[in-house]
Amino acid sequence: MSGYTGKILRINLTTKTVSTIDTAKYEQWGGGHGIGSAIFWDLVPDKTVSAFDPRNVITIMTSPLSGTLAPSAGRTEVQGIGPESWPTEWFTRSNFGGRFAAMLKSAGWDGVVLEGKADKPVWLNIVNDKVVIEDANGLWGLDTYETQEEIWRRVTGNGGVGDWTETASTRDGGRTTQRPAVVCIGPAGENLSRIGSLTHDAGNGAGQGGFGGVFGSKNLKAVSVLGTGSVSVADPSALMESRQWFIAQSQYYNTKADVPAVPGTPMNRPQAPGYGGNFFGTAPSRPQGCSSCYVNCRRQTESGTGNGSQCVEAVFYAPMQPIAGASADLVQRYGINAYHFMGLGWLRELSKMGILGPGKQIDSNLPFDQFGTLGFLEALTRAISFREDIGADLAEGWVRAAEKWGRLGDLDTGLLAFPFWGYPEHYDPRSEVEWSYGSILGDRDINEHCFNFYVHWMPLNAAAQGVEPPVSAKDVAEKIAAKLVPYNDPVDPMMLDYSPEGVYSDSRVKEIAWHRHYTRFFKQSLAFCDWAWPDFMNTSTPELLGSTPEAEPKFYNAVTGQNITFEDGMEIGRKIWNLDKAIWVLQGRHRDQEVHAGYVYKVGSPLPDRLPMYKNGEWTYATAQGRTLDQAKFEDWKTRFYEFEGWDSTTGWPTRSTLEKLGLGNVADELETKGKLGK
Repeated sequence: MSGYTGKILRINLTTKTVSTIDTAKYEQWGGGHGIGSAIFWDLVPDKTVSAFDPRNVITIMTSPLSGTLAPSAGRTEVQGIGPESWPTEWFTRSNFGGRFAAMLKSAGWDGVVLEGKADKPVWLNIVNDKVVIEDANGLWGLDTYETQEEIWRRVTGNGGVGDWTETASTRDGGRTTQRPAVVCIGPAGENLSRIGSLTHDAGNGAGQGGFGGVFGSKNLKAVSVLGTGSVSVADPSALMESRQWFIAQSQYYNTKADVPAVPGTPMNRPQAPGYGGNFFGTAPSRPQGCSSCYVNCRRQTESGTGNGSQCVEAVFYAPMQPIAGASADLVQRYGINAYHFMGLGWLRELSKMGILGPGKQIDSNLPFDQFGTLGFLEALTRAISFREDIGADLAEGWVRAAEKWGRLGDLDTGLLAFPFWGYPEHYDPRSEVEWSYGSILGDRDINEHCFNFYVHWMPLNAAAQGVEPPVSAKDVAEKIAAKLVPYNDPVDPMMLDYSPEGVYSDSRVKEIAWHRHYTRFFKQSLAFCDWAWPDFMNTSTPELLGSTPEAEPKFYNAVTGQNITFEDGMEIGRKIWNLDKAIWVLQGRHRDQEVHAGYVYKVGSPLPDRLPMYKNGEWTYATAQGRTLDQAKFEDWKTRFYEFEGWDSTTGWPTRSTLEKLGLGNVADELETKGKLGK
C-alpha cells in the first residue's frame, strides 16, 4: 500500500477508546473525501441526526500523496454533518492546508475518525503510534493561537525553535526539531457556533461547514500530531521524473516577453521568489506555502500579523489597509468562518436603515458607528464567539438570524446575498454558473476555482490594467474543452460558453458533471490544491497547454504503484459524488430544494465581469452585467443534468442501475428501504 500508512485512527470520545481501521478496506476510494464519505456511510446508521448529536462522525483524512513530493497535494479533508447549512444540516466537507496532513502521515496514520462526545473538554495527543486523550484543562477558553502554543509547550517542552524533542521513534535517535501540527477550535467553536471553524497554525482553516462547532459539541478542543516517520513511495524515480516533466511542461514562470503579466491568473502563478501576495499591501514579507506546494501563495509578514492568511480572511473587512492583517488574525484566533463575514454589508445596511441598533427593531449595542475600524470587528467577533448581543443570533448563521429577525425577504432582494444553503455569494451565481450550479447541486459553496482563474480573473484583471487578456476567448474555450476528459469526445468548446444561451446548454451539463467528478477525486480525495490544480493552460508552453490531464494520474501512480488513467480517476469521482448524493437524499434532499435564493432569478448581476461567450458566430469576452437566471430554463437544465448523471429526473435521486454500475448496490438497497430510490 505505497502512499498509505495502512491504518486510520478511530477515537470514541464517549468511551475514551482508541482503535484502528484498516485503510485497505477503503483504498478503492482513493483517499481524503472518498474514504471519508465511505467511512461516514458505514459508521452512521441514521444519516439524519443533528450535527451536534454525538452520533455524528467526523473524519479528518489525508491522501496517499500527502507527505510526498507530489506538487501541491498537501491538504487535509474534513467531513461529517455540518451545522452551517440552512435550512438542512447536510453531510458536508471542508479542508485546510498547512503541514497537518504530512505530519499525520509521518506519524503513521492515513486519517482520524472522531465519534461520540467526551464528558468534559479533552484534546487528542498523537505522537507517532502513541495516542492519548488528554484533559483540556487550561486549554478550554483559549483562542486558537494560544491553544497551539500551549500544546506545543506540553508536547515538546519550553525549548525554542529548532531545539530537539525526544520521541518514541527510532528514527533520528528518537528526536525531532518539529513542533506538533495542531488543528483546534477557539471560543466560537466552544460555544457551538454554527459558523465556527477549525484553525491550524496561523492561517490555515477549515471554515465552511461549521466543524468548529461540531468539535465544541464533542468537547474536543484540538487534535495534535507529531510524527517522525516517512511515507512509502512505490517508485521514487518515477516520482522525481514526473516532477521534472511537470517543471518542463508547466514552466513555473511567465517567460514570454510579449505576454503581459496578469496577476492572479494561472498563466502567471505566484511562485516567484519574494512573492508576498497583494492582500496586505506592500508590507515586508516572505513567501510561505503548504506542505509540498510549489505556488507559495501565502506570506509571513515582518510585523507578524496576518501570517498565513490568504484570500477571503484577508479581504473580508479591510483589504490593503493597515488593519487587514489584524482583521485576519481576529477571525483566526476566535475560530470563525471568515467567509460568513462577506455578509457584513447586510448588517451595515440594516443599521443605516434604522432597523438595527440600540432600541431598534433588531436591538443591538454593537458600535456600528465605528464600522471599518478594528474596534468594531473585535466587538462583533467577540459577540459571535460568546453569543452576546446579536452575536447570539449571528452565531447560528446569518440566514438563520435573518429568519429569526423576519428578514428572509432580503434573500429575494439580494440585500442578503446568500444564494444557496445559507452560504454567502462567492462568485456571481448568474454568470459564473459552474460555481452556482455546482453549489446548489451539492451541499455548500463549492470553493473550486478550476475554471474561475481562466474565465473570471484573467479577463477581469486584464481589463483593469487596460490590456487584452493574454489568451483569447476562443483559445480559452477550445483548449480547456480539449482537457475535459472523458466528456469531450468530441471536443466541445461550448462547454465554456457563458452566453445567455450557453449557461443552459447540454454542453454546460457535461462541464458541470466534469467539474463535480474531477473535484471529488483529484482535489478532495487526492488533496491536490484548489489554487494549483487543474493545470489547464500555460502561456509559457507551446500551444498554451498545461499538464492536466496527464499530470494527476502520473503523480498518483508513481506514489501508489497503481496504474490508473485520468478516466479511471474521473469514474471514482463519479462514484464518490453518487455516494454523497445518496447521503443527502437520506437526509431529505429532493430536486425541489435545489433552487437558488430569489434574488438570483429577480435581480440583475451588478458586476461588469468579462467572460468567454460565443456570440454571432464568434468567440469574445463579454459582460453578463444585468443578467438574471431564468428559473424555468434552469429547471429544464436540471432535468437534463439528472438524466446525464443517471438520476431520476422527477426527484433528482440516484437510480438502482446507476448505483449498481458504480459498485454501490448496498447504497441502492438502503435508499430503497427508505423509499428514496430513483425510478
